Formats: sequence, structure tokens, C-alpha cells
Amino acid sequence: LFKLEEFKQLVKDFSDVADFLVVYLAEAHATDAWAFENNIDISVHKNLEERLAAARTLVKEDPLCPVVVDEMTNITASKYGALPERLYVIQSGKVIYQGGIGPWGYNPEEVRKVLEKINSKRKKMEVFYP
Repeated sequence: LFKLEEFKQLVKDFSDVADFLVVYLAEAHATDAWAFENNIDISVHKNLEERLAAARTLVKEDPLCPVVVDEMTNITASKYGALPERLYVIQSGKVIYQGGIGPWGYNPEEVRKVLEKINSKRKKMEVFYP
């Protein structure tokens, strides 16, 4: 997960505003495919067990929210255009923010602005409905 520390700070700052979830997808930078130097040694997943094992590597980094795993058909990655990574904010079943494709379009600060706006509206509503 690119910029994991920034993501974790979002979880800390907005856990009272939003439920966070990480969906572990197909490994974008597998060592037996298209890899960065000094990257974690994860091969292309051949089955769900391998994908689950790779996701446990992320869980060890304590992302401060649940981590689930995409199916081997990569349905989530396909539906959300999320490979290698992407941020979304969903409210009442509707996408209200779709970030750019990572790593260059992956911007936790944009998510922060969306959540701040939601939080400010929520606080105003709380004033009117004590």
C-alpha cells in the first residue's frame, strides 16, 4: 500500500466519520513480473491461498482497518479500475470520490478534504438536531 502512513493517519483522524477498508488486489509489483528494486518479495498469486498470504504481509503493517482480499477473478479491481491501487469514498452506496490510479494518482490528502467536508456538514447537522 503506497503512502501507508498517510492512509493510517486518515483512519486515525476520521474513524468517527467513516468506516475504512483495504481490499487487497492482485500484486501489482510481483517479483516474478513487473517489480521495483527493494520491494517486498511477493510473486504473482496463482491461487487464493497465495493472495491471502500476501495480504497478511500488509496486515502485519497494521493499516488500522479491516483488510479483505479480492477474488482470483479480480472482480473488485476490474469494477473499480483499481490496479495497482486507488482510493474511493462511498456514501450511501454512491461513489462521491474516485481518486486517480496509483501510485502517481494516489492522493490521501484529497480523501482528507472530502472527509473534512463530510465531517463539517455532519457537525452542523448535529447542532440543529440535539
